[in-house]
Formats: sequence, C-alpha cells, structure tokens
Amino acid sequence: MTVPVIIQSRGGELPGDLTVPPRPVGVVVFAHGSGSSRHSRRNRAVAQALQRRGFATLLLDLLTEDEEQVDLRSRQLRFDIGLLSARVSTAVAQVQEHAAARGLPVGLFGASTGAAAALVAAADDHSIRAVVSRGGRPDLAGDALRRVQAPTLLLVGSLDVRVLDLNHQASLQVVAETRIEVVQGATHLFEEPGALEEVARLAGDWFYQHVPV
Repeated sequence: MTVPVIIQSRGGELPGDLTVPPRPVGVVVFAHGSGSSRHSRRNRAVAQALQRRGFATLLLDLLTEDEEQVDLRSRQLRFDIGLLSARVSTAVAQVQEHAAARGLPVGLFGASTGAAAALVAAADDHSIRAVVSRGGRPDLAGDALRRVQAPTLLLVGSLDVRVLDLNHQASLQVVAETRIEVVQGATHLFEEPGALEEVARLAGDWFYQHVPV
C-alpha cells in the first residue's frame, strides 16, 4: 500500500510517498542527496528491496518547490545540513503518528548530503535505531558524529576514491557501532551492473539486524 503524505515543515509542505507492506517490522525514512528528490530511481530501487524485507518506507522531498527552484540556481540549499536534518527529524516525528506506520521503529537511509542530514537527525533523536549511508558525505555532519548512537553502515563504491576517504575519516568520529562496506567496482552513483542490488542487500541486512523490536 502506497499513500501520498504531506510533511508539514517550518518552511512549507514537503510531499512524500509512504509505502507500507503487510505486517511491517519498521519504517525507513529516506534522505535524498544533492539535487535529487523522492523520485530518485536509485532510492526507489532500494526502497522496493526494503519493502520486500518487511519495511515500510517514506521517500520525501526535503526542499519545497520554491526552494528547489532556488537551489537549481544557487546549489546551496542541498548543502544546508542544518535545514535538511531538521526536515528529516520532522518527517520522522510525523510518520510515527501516521495511522499506517504509527509506533513502528525507525531507521534512516541517506544518500550524498542526505547522509549527513540523517546522521545529524540521529544524533538529536536517540530513538533512531539505525542509519545507512549510500555514497554519503558523513563528514558534513561535523561534531554531531560524536553524538550518534544508532548503528551506522557506510556504503561506498571502491572507485569513488575521494568519498571513500571522507567516509573513513568520518567513521573514526562516530562512537556508535560503525561499519564501512566497499562495493567493488562501483562509482559514486552505483550505476554499474549489480552495484545497486548489493547496496539494497547490505542495507536490508543492516536494518533487519538493528531496527525491528
């Protein structure tokens, strides 16, 4: 079952798609990356794999329509981690009150700059049970990394050399259980054959291990 939802944020309404499988074991909120949206093909593919594992998923836009237009010109809002993390936190609070997902334990899946937003949100909300980053920029979470208590999985392509180095550096600051999984032969967008499927498998295993009660 997929239902459209509207997250009421301080800056305006954020549209999202909430999909709930039969007998869900948890809900995963997606924080998309730079210049992306809830329509991201890659995030939707991962969400579908998680749904098959029994997770409800919420894919939403972290910027309003007006903000998207501003960001297309300036490319600045996509790097406003404070703004994005506040939107993720708001989405978590509101999805937990939605009739279809009320009371479900929550995990966060972040991509690119969305990974930093997810980590900051998890640092501020210790009810978050797990975080997965895909090709993320956890370094942009700054000092919040030291306050993250949720087990954190960092997924990086072996050919995404700069981001892999940034993930290694950031992982040293996370006090929670942290693991880096390197997807061999993959670049930043995991477009190579089988790469995204491996991301979905690893993310599903991590969430299934840490999110359900």
